[in-house]
Amino acid sequence: MRGICYTFRMRYSKLFGKTIKEAPSDEVAVNAKLLLRGGFIDKLMAGSYTLLHLGRKVEQKIERIIREEMNSTGAQEILMPLLHSKEIWNETGRWDSAREVMYQFKKNDKEYALSFTHEEIVMDLIRKHVSSYKDFPVKIYHFSTKFRDEKRAKSGILRGREFLMKDLYSAHVSKEDMMKYYSQIIEAYKKAFKRMGLDAILTEAGGGVFTKNTTHEFQVIADSGEDEIIYCPGGDFSANAEISPVKEGKQCDLGHGPLKKAKTIEVGNIFPLGTYYSEKMNAMFTDQDGKKKPIWLASYGIGLTRAVGAIVEIHHDDKGIIWPKEVAPYDCHLIEIQNSKFKSFGDGVYEQLKKARVEVLLDDRDDVSVGAKFADADLIGIPVRLVVSAKTGDKIEWKERSKKATELLTIDEIIKKLL
Repeated sequence: MRGICYTFRMRYSKLFGKTIKEAPSDEVAVNAKLLLRGGFIDKLMAGSYTLLHLGRKVEQKIERIIREEMNSTGAQEILMPLLHSKEIWNETGRWDSAREVMYQFKKNDKEYALSFTHEEIVMDLIRKHVSSYKDFPVKIYHFSTKFRDEKRAKSGILRGREFLMKDLYSAHVSKEDMMKYYSQIIEAYKKAFKRMGLDAILTEAGGGVFTKNTTHEFQVIADSGEDEIIYCPGGDFSANAEISPVKEGKQCDLGHGPLKKAKTIEVGNIFPLGTYYSEKMNAMFTDQDGKKKPIWLASYGIGLTRAVGAIVEIHHDDKGIIWPKEVAPYDCHLIEIQNSKFKSFGDGVYEQLKKARVEVLLDDRDDVSVGAKFADADLIGIPVRLVVSAKTGDKIEWKERSKKATELLTIDEIIKKLL
């Protein structure tokens, strides 16, 4: 189902954020170079980017996929504050222990932090609103900005100091119930990443500043990745190289051959936090026997802007981006090779696509060459390029971004294929 927030058509001449020839010289990551050149993002400073119209549309498509998969597990969407008091973080001791990653400041003699995560905030919510075992499980999530004092902000939007993230939190009366939902989220995440065009590998990892427990990451193999995993190509084992109990080359216990090492990009992580936060924050529930017990908590994160960057790192060639269909900013990129007759025909095609609720970007510029239009279409990377010209007559040239072949189709045939 298409979201009502989408812009179904756009004339390139009116688009805010055009293609540029060269990315800033200090950008080394493929995702940053292509997203900047393609007019998807603008760089304010290291680790801080504006999503322009095309970039925002991609992010919205990713958000829609994640929202659908989270809702399918029974989770409810909320929105939590980004400005937090020192007091809430002091309850768990993370005001001091997470100081390196948190942005902390003083205003009017009070101390605050900008959110880098929301465990304390969500635990405070839960202890205010639920108290009986009958109220559980609780499954709540939100999409929000996160702020982290990233020391290595050199990977484009893969590693920002300010970024968009979905975080889900689930609260339970027992470890068994927590792990049951944890397994359900693993499957939901696998589906979400597959829909985004990412082949994510479930990987054991450490807990960082969140927990001492073993956690799980979703890693995508990429030559440009900053992480490394040891994994079995057969799919029965994967661990972050930092914690892996085995080394590359060891034979898989199930006969799949030697384990491999690969560079990867982390696109999601999930944490079975247990009762640590509830015990620190005195968040208790009353069980069936009237006894007070601590709440079991787990958290689950996906970086939306990070996902945009990861998709570009995986899906590109020497001409530009190749967006997977479900996350592309538009369904098709319509190009007019102009004269008075075919400009009119192109506008008619544009209107028919709009009427059919096909998302279309129309390159209506009359001050650039045909070659420049084609090059921009390849750089922007919308899955299907359509061309109207004297050569195509009363038909339309169809070309998929990932293929070389073209074919001539009627507008009805095109709408049927796109929908």
